[in-house]
Amino acid sequence: MSTLLVTGGAGFIGGNFVRFLMEQTEVRVVNLDLLTYAGNLDTLAEFMDHPRHRFVQGDIADADLVARLLAEFDVDAVVNFAAESHVDRSIDGPAQFVQTNVVGTFNLLDCARAHWSRRMGEAKAAFRFLHVSTDEVYGSLGPTGLFTESTPYAPNSPYSASKAASDHLVRAWFHTYGLPVLTTNCSNNYGPYQFPEKLIPLMILKAQQGEPLPIYGDGGNVRDWLYVLDHCQAIWRVLEAGRPGEVYNVGGNSERTNLEVLDTLCALLDARLPDSPYRPHAQLKTFVNDRPGHDRRYAIDASKLKQELGWEPAETFESGLRRTVDWYLEHPEWCQRVTDGRYRGERLGATDTRIEP
Repeated sequence: MSTLLVTGGAGFIGGNFVRFLMEQTEVRVVNLDLLTYAGNLDTLAEFMDHPRHRFVQGDIADADLVARLLAEFDVDAVVNFAAESHVDRSIDGPAQFVQTNVVGTFNLLDCARAHWSRRMGEAKAAFRFLHVSTDEVYGSLGPTGLFTESTPYAPNSPYSASKAASDHLVRAWFHTYGLPVLTTNCSNNYGPYQFPEKLIPLMILKAQQGEPLPIYGDGGNVRDWLYVLDHCQAIWRVLEAGRPGEVYNVGGNSERTNLEVLDTLCALLDARLPDSPYRPHAQLKTFVNDRPGHDRRYAIDASKLKQELGWEPAETFESGLRRTVDWYLEHPEWCQRVTDGRYRGERLGATDTRIEP
């Protein structure tokens, strides 16, 4: 693979994946991102003029644009991160989630199919379309059990329903047209460059300011936490060696309740900010009303990915969280440009207080 079209490559996971490609491979990256509120070119600042990285601002639902990029750069693989992904926002306004996650994915698939059909020989055989999805399509688990690749879909939010629909489209394009697709369903990501609307970066920034740390419900909702750079390694491995038409679950082997996450985070901040007037930071915890349809537990069985492709996470939750906290404390300018809106060329005011997951 010499040229990848990465969609959503200015977002959290997509941006980290582009950085991974630039730092650890020799591939050329065509980075297509609409630059909605979650897209941040600050994440990619040192690569914006790199000869192997071409950034294009645009919509995955723009068929003419996508077709032109595939042809102009003779793309060897598409990696689709582009998605509306914040559950709370999907509850407030589901239409954009359907437009981006369903209509946009359809357009990418159809443009990729036309591009793939025109290729010949080894170039056609080597082409791949990798769709990055979520464990939320499987619904909510009880106190035991794990999501596997054969778990029936049972999405419970507009966000997860739109992602489930896109997963089904990807499957259909393989079985109907033979397009060599791959799907990954990941657990909750965390790490550097995450938009401070998600749980971990939001709490880091709020704790530094001595603001209340809001916890939905009783704090007992369980997620499997995956360090974003482990996820990037998994995606690259699936792209290299995954079997077309297959689904691979990607998890961190790190189930934690939201309350456990916050307690661990507060302890790390206490240690790293010994002069903070807000220590112990756990005193800032505040329980708030739960959000509608809040799934109780997710947990991933990633044994297929380990057995077939040899991948497993390098970070434990504790080591990944230490790296994450340190990154946010060491990059106050990146955080400030997000919270005051300068990363978008405008001033938006305080960080949104929605809580994810």
